[in-house]
Amino acid sequence: MPSLLDELRARELLAQCSDEAGLAVHLESGSRTVYCGFDPTADSLHIGNLVPLMTLRRFQRFGHRPILLLGGATGMIGDPSGRSAERNLNDLDVVGQWVARIRAQAEGFLDFDPASNNAAVVVDNLDWTRDLKVIPFLRDIGKHFSVNQMIQRESVRSRLEREGEGISYTEFSYMLLQAMDYLELAQRYDCTIQIGGSDQWGNIVSGMDLVRRKLGREAFALTLPLITKADGSKFGKTAEGAVWLDPAKTSPYRFFQFWLNSADADVVRYLRVFTFLDLGEIDELEREVREAPERREAQRRLAREVTAMTHGPAGLESAERITRALFDGSIETLSEGDLEQLRQDGVDSTVVPHQNVGLLAVLADSGLAKSRSDARKLVQSKGVRVNGQVEADVDRQLDWQDALYGRFYLLRRGKKNWHLLVRERA
Repeated sequence: MPSLLDELRARELLAQCSDEAGLAVHLESGSRTVYCGFDPTADSLHIGNLVPLMTLRRFQRFGHRPILLLGGATGMIGDPSGRSAERNLNDLDVVGQWVARIRAQAEGFLDFDPASNNAAVVVDNLDWTRDLKVIPFLRDIGKHFSVNQMIQRESVRSRLEREGEGISYTEFSYMLLQAMDYLELAQRYDCTIQIGGSDQWGNIVSGMDLVRRKLGREAFALTLPLITKADGSKFGKTAEGAVWLDPAKTSPYRFFQFWLNSADADVVRYLRVFTFLDLGEIDELEREVREAPERREAQRRLAREVTAMTHGPAGLESAERITRALFDGSIETLSEGDLEQLRQDGVDSTVVPHQNVGLLAVLADSGLAKSRSDARKLVQSKGVRVNGQVEADVDRQLDWQDALYGRFYLLRRGKKNWHLLVRERA
């Protein structure tokens, strides 16, 4: 059986390691505790956060205990890593609300069964920093850090070298707070490994060094690569913005579509990184990509795996149902919730008053037709469908009594142009 590090390497998940040979021995010689921190910089995690979340789960599957650290304290400071400018500072109440929402999301990816001997743990670093006093902090933590070394860290140096930017003392101190987190978890939970994105290397190594100096214990640092697309563009961004884990911000349908639309050059790597599929099965899907790319089997499998993991079986079923309906026009299969997803971010939509509206006016106003005369020609040529049915009546009034669930009309021009008409709620 391959080791955990072999697994991470095969899945292209090993960027940097403080002592790979030593860590291999450490992991093979017993159950270890590993942690990763997530700062609440928004009210939801996004798909980039899946990389460390799933890596914690991989550690757990190999018998180790994962700790999910939420930055209730560090989230109010702001990590300079990967940033070209200072973050906006949020107040305690806002950060607290975000911590609660992110905790609920992240807990779905790990095993918290108390009967397990490596059940996951969730902690908030605000618990040990809320009453922290500045003098003890400077004496006990700050004295172990060399400013000369700190300014050589990439996250700090890149900001100092950028003309007109610089870095505030607030963000400069972030490294010390993150290092203190590692020390605290080492003392409380015998945590010996910290993981994070490769842009976190300097912060993680600083924490590792602090644990070794203060406790005289073994400690390790491991980072994961930042995922990019094959063309070098940023992963996880679409024309509509970031792809979030919160279904209220990115619907399961659009989430599913993001993965389904993965490029052939990216999909195999995504399967390795974002699924728990056996590597042999992924090799078979890679062969499919080479020999029959038009079938898009790898993309479908990727979309199904990641959507089910993030949104559960019901979310996957809904996403697939909407996808089929928009592909083959089987509108009657859509639930009211499916139509709400389409309204959220699936197709263009318009909210209209309670009174009935004329079809030609709707086609022109929605952009499905260039004008009312163009709309008339489209209807006469049977190029328009209303709730899945071809409409040939140019005088058709859209009566809300005939609407889907009394609220929706899904209009289609040709094969790919859709518009959702939604009745305004009373």
